[in-house]
Amino acid sequence: MLIYHLREGDFISELFTEKLIFIALFILIIHCIETLAYAVRLSGARVKLLASALSLFNLMVMVSRLANMMQQPFTGSLIDKAPKENTLEFVESQFRIIIASSTIGTIIGILLLPTFIAIFSRAIIHLAEERGSIPSLIKKGFTFAYIKRGLKHIHLPKLSYVKDIQLKDIPVKLFIINMVITAIYTIGVLSALYAGLIAPERKATAIMASGLINGVATILLIIFIDPRISILADDVINQRGSYSNLKGMSIMMMTSRLFGTLLAQIFFIPGAHYVAWFTKFIV
Repeated sequence: MLIYHLREGDFISELFTEKLIFIALFILIIHCIETLAYAVRLSGARVKLLASALSLFNLMVMVSRLANMMQQPFTGSLIDKAPKENTLEFVESQFRIIIASSTIGTIIGILLLPTFIAIFSRAIIHLAEERGSIPSLIKKGFTFAYIKRGLKHIHLPKLSYVKDIQLKDIPVKLFIINMVITAIYTIGVLSALYAGLIAPERKATAIMASGLINGVATILLIIFIDPRISILADDVINQRGSYSNLKGMSIMMMTSRLFGTLLAQIFFIPGAHYVAWFTKFIV
């Protein structure tokens, strides 16, 4: 149990600061966007415009990566504002709240999947009509008529949405790899910041290691995960595979992401100690 010199009520008020809530919402949105990125390939295969879909996919990935970079200084400031007593326990509690927000964001992304497949399908068609102009697409998408039309597509997933998915069709190895990579990506920045508290004499080195951790996780996603989904999407367009198989794989990967954010809670502290240990060989 966390021991702190303030009364319980004071501790909670100190813990849940406006900045922490802001960061948690930021992380929630980031993970929601990254989860919904799977909907883009589904939409591309659905309307048989995969290349145009990949343009939107790359845009979403860049937005989420930029947002992730923007939140890092704010997350680091939580350490600067942490109390001098029981700093490790206090920061750990705040960071676990941030990790939990990534789980909530992933769940929201999963629930919004049917809605965004419908919206992205139309966005891809409009992107093709605009000859690949993203600014023109955004300008058109934010008109009242298109917003009103988009609201009609909002609906939650039904049980029938996953009726064709069978456990025997789930590639367990790929599921576990994606789960582990997601966990590493989720705690990359947080573990590096926490490692700076564990080894304050190597604080700067530990913090800078976050870019390496996230970079490696991103490369692993590109090597092991993205090609499999892309091949399935190509098979659907070329009539060598079924849309239900692609949908099943995408839902499986989204579920794997969800478990990855839960696994991040377990990896967080060991990951911080590993980063602190690794910095000894750099300094």
